Amino acid sequence: MIVGFYKYQGTGNDFIILDNRNKQYDGLTSKEVSFLCNRKFGIGADGLMMMNTKEGYDFEMKYYNSDGRISTMCGNGGRCMVKFAFNMGIHNYTYRFMAVDGEHEAEIDKNEHIRLKMLDVNEVELHDAHAILNTGSPHYVKHVNDMTKINVVENGKSIRESKPFTEEGINVNFVETLDSDSIFVRTYERGVEDETLSCGTGVTAAALVSAHNERGFNRVEVKTPGGNLSVEFNKTGETTYKDIWLCGPAMFVFKGEIDISNIQIEH
Repeated sequence: MIVGFYKYQGTGNDFIILDNRNKQYDGLTSKEVSFLCNRKFGIGADGLMMMNTKEGYDFEMKYYNSDGRISTMCGNGGRCMVKFAFNMGIHNYTYRFMAVDGEHEAEIDKNEHIRLKMLDVNEVELHDAHAILNTGSPHYVKHVNDMTKINVVENGKSIRESKPFTEEGINVNFVETLDSDSIFVRTYERGVEDETLSCGTGVTAAALVSAHNERGFNRVEVKTPGGNLSVEFNKTGETTYKDIWLCGPAMFVFKGEIDISNIQIEH
């Protein structure tokens, strides 16, 4: 089968996007998705997304991790999908699409940055040294004093594979405070099983638990290894947040075709 694909990236978090509005890729297997995401044998990406049709919405976003498994919400992926929709001729002031965690809205601002509305967060587990919350995907957030002293892959993998998270996995974020309203975030992602240059739901989770206002409007500037993002939200209680927007760039990289008729990869 010949697969026509598009490659996009949002602050270094890169994705393969397939236009599946005609359902031509419905039969794609997890092995084939994993092959396409493989950086040595395939195209290479942190994940793969399909644009599907959905009645009442501009599109439906279906997301796969690079291991080939259907996954939970991807914030940077959602922003890239909106830019892809625009480039494919869907031009709206406000975009409405369906993802695995529910309905999302998005806008493209005058700088062509994508503002993606995330779901409300109504619960955060606060522990002595970390927090756990779900921003469309489950996240473990740990504040550190000096990011240069953290081995993100080694420490992230250890937490991700620890007993409470062994079966379902969890994304692990290390957060360093830079000043009163900015943070530096590095993330170990489950499914990729490595550090990614940026993680949208991880950045969102880190920003929420780093709020500088105890109540009301917050805007947190976030530096990642892949670039800069911002998160705007209203903190409505000690562990409750509404009107959450993930904001930043999303860029088209290249497009092409690839033959996946005879995949032979030994891992």
